Amino acid sequence: MKAVTWHGRREVRVDEVPDPVLEEPTDVIVRITSTGICGSDLHLYEVLGPFIDVGDILGHEPMGVVEEVGSHVTALQPGDRVVVPFNVSCGSCFMCGQGLQSQCETTQVRDQGSGAAAFGYSKLYGQVPGGQAEFLRVPFGNTLPIKVPDGPPDDRFVYLSDVLPTAWQAVEYAGVGEGSVVVLGLGPIGDMACRVARHRGASTVIGVDLVPERMARARARGVTVLDVRDSHLVDHIRDLTDGRGPDAVIDAVGMEAHGAPVAKMAHQAVGLLPDALAARFMKTAGVDRLHALRLAIEVVRRGGTISVVGVYGGMADPLPMLTMFDKQIQLRMGQANVLRWVPDILPLLGDDDPLGTEEFATHHLPLSEAPHAYEIFQQKRDNAVKVLLKP
Repeated sequence: MKAVTWHGRREVRVDEVPDPVLEEPTDVIVRITSTGICGSDLHLYEVLGPFIDVGDILGHEPMGVVEEVGSHVTALQPGDRVVVPFNVSCGSCFMCGQGLQSQCETTQVRDQGSGAAAFGYSKLYGQVPGGQAEFLRVPFGNTLPIKVPDGPPDDRFVYLSDVLPTAWQAVEYAGVGEGSVVVLGLGPIGDMACRVARHRGASTVIGVDLVPERMARARARGVTVLDVRDSHLVDHIRDLTDGRGPDAVIDAVGMEAHGAPVAKMAHQAVGLLPDALAARFMKTAGVDRLHALRLAIEVVRRGGTISVVGVYGGMADPLPMLTMFDKQIQLRMGQANVLRWVPDILPLLGDDDPLGTEEFATHHLPLSEAPHAYEIFQQKRDNAVKVLLKP
């Protein structure tokens, strides 16, 4: 089969690789019909090379049609249409029972000190072959895949793999209710978080970014948009939130760190180190500086909540603990627990499509154009905000 594979910093290829096969009686094989490129895939593309091998298959946002089922699979049959969550979770352990599928005790990557394994996401998360491919082996076939109806286009459902539950959890953890929220970063997750917050009744939703296309998308859906480069940004946010700051801030930026030149230099420097040294550097010193998180701490109102959904890679960056304590800030974060939120989200994927899933992707490209797709997404060219690949 054809699959998108990693070959080095800023180099992915579409290679011929062996087809996946059933390895356990609870496995299923899915023929992929749509698969997204996630912002966190760019971390593999740019800086996480020490934790990935040449030829590893990328991707953790797939959906498709069941081709083959193991002998113990009773919940699915060939021909069923499914979305595959990015968490590899068993559905039966203590953590899964708590709705914390991202911490699944069956698939935790203990040798890396990480939570549940994830499809297509390096040794840090189990080195499981990913879904940017023609076929994918999916374990836990009775509990992991999300069965969806036939008929509507893939775009209606594919974001159940990551984007929708990640944005939903970000808003849930922010505890916005009918209050005000600032979303830092208007990439796919930040954009969707704004949509979810508005749908769930937030009175004021403010998005902050610097990429014109992203800002225009959010503005078109009723979000008040501000430019992160505005020297009076903090004052403008307070002016829009009764002078005290928003009830919540969602940090959807993380390690990408636009506007943080130190982080950019750190990304470039770590890419030049030998793998063993680079891995040690990332685990102890990190490659990011907390520009977005510090902004969140500054602007959130006293007693407010910060929800961190952007992925950070650092271990040594200091937080302003005195300010956080003095302001009584609540801080919540973590990988999305995909299956925890699916029952809340699925009813919104009907004909009225209130979250705008069918027009969410900016690019639909064949799998064979994956190198080009990664390039334009990473460089934010050609208005690329969300790219779906079609095997």
